[in-house]
Amino acid sequence: MSIHREVEVKLRVADAALRRKLAKLGAKAGASGRVHEMNTVFDTPQGGLAKHGQLLRIRVVKGGKGSKGGRGGRGKEGPRAVLTFKGPAEGIVPGAISGANERYKIREEREVELSDPEGLKQILEALGLRGWFRYEKYRTTYAFPKSQRWAAGLQVMLDETPIGSFLELEGPREAIDRAAEVLGFDRGDYITKSYLALYLDDCRWHGVEPKDMVFGAGRRGRV
Repeated sequence: MSIHREVEVKLRVADAALRRKLAKLGAKAGASGRVHEMNTVFDTPQGGLAKHGQLLRIRVVKGGKGSKGGRGGRGKEGPRAVLTFKGPAEGIVPGAISGANERYKIREEREVELSDPEGLKQILEALGLRGWFRYEKYRTTYAFPKSQRWAAGLQVMLDETPIGSFLELEGPREAIDRAAEVLGFDRGDYITKSYLALYLDDCRWHGVEPKDMVFGAGRRGRV
């Protein structure tokens, strides 16, 4: 099991324009390439985890070019599944784009590789939890050249979602700020909301009923 303190922000981006900027800066896509992620969020019927700012998620990753580890897909080896638990975010006012005193989303994250995600799903349901929200996206992970030492420890992830494209920057705060700056963003552009919160905002804006954030049924709705 991996345990670490996650520090990240999201940026809303134009997919093609961002890829050009990354290429101009020498950033390259990782070995696993573009992968597909299907995420299922579990909670009690009363929403007990969400009320405490916690998240329990099973993620199944498909595609890629044969990467055996990290956050990419397994390619020819088949899908990769991960169980993730995230604790409450530090210094963030619930529902805020950025906290008054904290511009980054900081929380404890625990991850475990799964060999049988369907079996674990059945166990969670037997314990009274339910998979109440699904969201999918395509992710491409980039890395800056090693010559840019300021980017050490920084993860740069481009996510294509049913509600638009976002860049996730995760790592040291100084590296996050530097990467955002060289890509043409400033701290006022930082987003600390989850994809669920962003999806609910999108549904409210368009006046539609929230369901699952998935492709295949228009911009919003269930497959």
